Amino acid sequence: MSAAPATGPADTALRARAQKVIPNGMYGHQSVGMLPAAAPQFFAKAKGAYLWDVDGKRYVDFMCGYGPNLLGYRHEEIDAAYIDQLRKIDAATGPSACMVELAEAFCGQVSHADWALFCKNGTDATTMALMTARAHRGKRKVLMAQGAYHGASTWCTPAPAGTTPEDRAQFIHYTYNDVASLEAAAAEAGDDLAGIFASPFKHDVFVDQELPDPAYAEAARRICDTKDALLIVDDIRAGFRMARDCSWQAIGVAPDLSSWGKAIANGHPLSCLLGSERARAGAEQLYVTGSFWFAAAAMAASLKTLEIIRTSDYLETTIALGDALRQGLAEVGRTHNVGIRQTGPSQMPLIMFDGEEGQVDYGLGEAFCNGMLQRGVYFHPFHNMFISAAMTQDDIQYTVETADAVLSDLRG
Repeated sequence: MSAAPATGPADTALRARAQKVIPNGMYGHQSVGMLPAAAPQFFAKAKGAYLWDVDGKRYVDFMCGYGPNLLGYRHEEIDAAYIDQLRKIDAATGPSACMVELAEAFCGQVSHADWALFCKNGTDATTMALMTARAHRGKRKVLMAQGAYHGASTWCTPAPAGTTPEDRAQFIHYTYNDVASLEAAAAEAGDDLAGIFASPFKHDVFVDQELPDPAYAEAARRICDTKDALLIVDDIRAGFRMARDCSWQAIGVAPDLSSWGKAIANGHPLSCLLGSERARAGAEQLYVTGSFWFAAAAMAASLKTLEIIRTSDYLETTIALGDALRQGLAEVGRTHNVGIRQTGPSQMPLIMFDGEEGQVDYGLGEAFCNGMLQRGVYFHPFHNMFISAAMTQDDIQYTVETADAVLSDLRG
């Protein structure tokens, strides 16, 4: 952890003001308290693949707002749809026709989906998935991979403050991609199994990412079918970055429920829970709501986002850019005799460094990302990053050249 910020005067002044009126000066995943010293806390504008901090410095942004920026910041068509709807009706006493149109669009886009519930945050959607699974047959036990992130409510937050053991009393943990571990957890749940949570791939912080083993995904499906439980794929982070469908459709496994957020409206505030006909009765028993869940403007933005997802080559573009970055960094690592660990799908890269005896060298990772930030490339030392379709091959080339320069300085 960096002892003091090394950013500009405007950022430093805002941090001082924030300390007086915001606990810890900032909170949640957008706090830079654990990031390198050069990471700015506050930003002034964004466009396409770029961010500008409050001191005017520009960054090629490989965090993409922690995922929402799929097609580019301030995308003209998407923002125009949002603004046009905002001028008509947004949050009101009841929803607009956009809600029905968007539910229809999602059910047409995602193979397993027969219905949709809309909300605002990823935690909203995963919590509704949890409640639906328990309402499905009145069971309690839920399986969750050890270390997986499914939101920030009391049942799933990675920090224990403000929670009680009772909040998680009905959860059983298993090891991602380990069929035997999953089967043992299901056996422990017995006849009280309500559902299984699965990330589309293992994207935990601080550890290498893992793509899903089809045998593991098929075992999760088989267990849910045998025990009349619901399989939940948490696609909040990876939704529409792995496929134009639910991420597990690519390996031939359809969930009963999938939670979505981040990229589905290209940064406008919206999330959703999608479900199959099998899960409909459970969802119909819930009482879930929010003052802004039915607002129309973000739904209009999502309709336009889905249209672009269907009709453009955004997915192929992000994969190609991610592959180019991966190849370039691998060559830089060979040049400097540094083991660069690049795991997960190339369009959602996690980049860390080899340490001794197969461990991760977090100190080198922090120093590397600090150097990248100083040179205008926003890299994260222990969280997966994201490729935006607004990036260009020139952005990738600049990033690779910058990585070369940073490692030259560090190795020198």
